[in-house]
Amino acid sequence: MHTDFRYRATGPQLPPPGEWRTWLFLGGRGAGKTRAGAEWVRHRALRTVSRIALVGPTFNDVREVMIEGPSGLLRLGSRAERPRYEVSRKRLVFPSGSLAYAFSAEDADGLRGPQFDYAWGDEFAAWSDPQRVLDTLRMGVRLGGAPQILLTTTPRPIPALKALVKSWDPKGPVRVTHQPTAANAANLAPGFVEALNAAYGGSMLGRQEVEGLLIDDPEGALWTRDQIEAARLETGHPVPELDRIVVALDPPASGGPRSDECGIVVAGAQGEGPARCAVVLADLSFGPALPADWAARAATAFAEYSADALIAEANQGGEMVRSVLQAAAPGLPVRLVHASRGKRARAEPVAALYAAGRVRHARPCPALEDQMCAFGAAEAAKSSPDRVDALVWAISDLVLGRVGAPRLRRL
Repeated sequence: MHTDFRYRATGPQLPPPGEWRTWLFLGGRGAGKTRAGAEWVRHRALRTVSRIALVGPTFNDVREVMIEGPSGLLRLGSRAERPRYEVSRKRLVFPSGSLAYAFSAEDADGLRGPQFDYAWGDEFAAWSDPQRVLDTLRMGVRLGGAPQILLTTTPRPIPALKALVKSWDPKGPVRVTHQPTAANAANLAPGFVEALNAAYGGSMLGRQEVEGLLIDDPEGALWTRDQIEAARLETGHPVPELDRIVVALDPPASGGPRSDECGIVVAGAQGEGPARCAVVLADLSFGPALPADWAARAATAFAEYSADALIAEANQGGEMVRSVLQAAAPGLPVRLVHASRGKRARAEPVAALYAAGRVRHARPCPALEDQMCAFGAAEAAKSSPDRVDALVWAISDLVLGRVGAPRLRRL
């Protein structure tokens, strides 16, 4: 039992339950995708006599990773169970009589003609023409009682992958599982995951390559991932001297377990006129939250960052917002603001500052950045962008609105 992968695998590495035609396994680098794919193929090849397609970005990838790699098909199981690799015919012959053929995604037409019971496609997002190859492959996986395709990949926001993810249905023909690199840390070099997180944690590259998340820019959004990546201060680069720091608060309309998040963003600015730039220092948003809780967090942030003002949207609570904040910290300099324009109209000038390179991020703020890159898109219209609201109030005050008396400080 201890050698059976099914007893040592994580949930995302095992086939989804029920009937399905395509299983998409998204994972970070070193998350165990290749092992999951090879074990899935091996189990089916030994169970019944089958014809299987092995598709990689190139023939070299199929051979070096899927077949001969450390987690490849030639390395798994007892010697009696391992297949024989016929290099000249680009195929594996299993003891059961099953055959697994190697194909390159560079040649979609090479999949025309052959037919299979199963197929495993590795690093789908790296294929040169993934949609065309997948379409051709699907037409060829037509043997047996339940033909299936497994696609393993580190995600990239390409149309073919986004279409697959969008078609996911827990009871439909397409299933999706996901696993970050950290979930497979026991099988990686000591300190590998920690080193990756230190270098890339929270960045778009880290979230895609380490966390295995599909990071996308929805159509119509005011911000893009590239803009936010360009806005980051370089690792180890000190935060510049700032002449004003504010804590911006977008309180939820109600408290309790079903309330929206409370947006809390800390930002500062330096410079004058067209040269004035802002730096986002922290996203402290959370929720659901009771008034006493968000007031306490905002007051703590004000003290921790030696802020000059606490800006709070008062459209929902009016003077109650000021009262709750000053109850948490008497004497807190609260400035209430009221939104007279729609959210998008208020956010557009701030988005323009990002496009002009006048806003920087001192540290990764993944939840805020996700909300920014969805803000304005149709699919995000029903959600409450509390973090973005707080960001907009902060940057508007620092760069677009009134500015308090300059006071230099170094963080």
